[in-house]
Amino acid sequence: MRIGYIGLGIMGRPCVLNLLKAGYPVRVWARKRESAQALLDAGAEWAASPAELAAQVDVLVTNVSDTADVEQVLLGERGAVHGGKPGLVCVDMSTIAPNGARRIAAALSEKGIDFLDCPVSGGEVGAINGTLTIMVGGKAEALDKARPALLAMGQTITHIGASGAGQVAKACNQIAVAVGVAAVAEIVKLARACDVDPAPVRAALLGGFAQSRVLDVHGQRMIDDNYAPGFKAKLHAKDMHIVLDTAREQGISLPAAERTMHLIDQLVEQGDGELDSAAIARLIWQQN
Repeated sequence: MRIGYIGLGIMGRPCVLNLLKAGYPVRVWARKRESAQALLDAGAEWAASPAELAAQVDVLVTNVSDTADVEQVLLGERGAVHGGKPGLVCVDMSTIAPNGARRIAAALSEKGIDFLDCPVSGGEVGAINGTLTIMVGGKAEALDKARPALLAMGQTITHIGASGAGQVAKACNQIAVAVGVAAVAEIVKLARACDVDPAPVRAALLGGFAQSRVLDVHGQRMIDDNYAPGFKAKLHAKDMHIVLDTAREQGISLPAAERTMHLIDQLVEQGDGELDSAAIARLIWQQN
């Protein structure tokens, strides 16, 4: 299986390295060739455009910033749609709007190209370790074809449903993480207000029904006041806007998600978008 990869950032680079380690021939494209140099040195090959890349592979993975970027590299003037042959599977590991995923899938299907929306959870650590959780929307047959490549990058692969369903699952994930971070910040705030050390409080809660990955990882971040990014606030803000836009399209309200979105937006607006989104704890602690 020949694999192409577009999006060589904090998640894409380790994913490509894991594909290479698994023995797959990988071709890559980036807007700036120098951003791909370390991967080329590791054995990846270069393609001059997304269209050229699509013509040379069986599975094309994209992992870029937003819906517009995915549309550009797949459907734009030099996009994959112009080079891909019928039977190509495009796997998008970005986090984008569910309706955007459905539009892209429909456009590619006119050329006989399958599209899987495959957003991930697990962050940079999961990408490095090849243990990402991958949520899949699209045809089961296309997933069967792409699954061996996905297994080189992720540990848990769940077919959620038709096109867009993977992105709906990711939106649900982002609610859980964002609201969970806010809850953990309030736990720390209450403990300190009562003159109780939050570190043993966290340790106790991790042994009971309140235990969670958010409490484990982000609780420690808050105790250490260390917000080196695992997931940058500016990206979490983008994702939470997708969540609330999707909710509005469905005519429902998500009050806890909306409150937390505003906190993340505030963090970005004050110039801290490069910090981990768990830094909203500082904002919560400043409130009465």
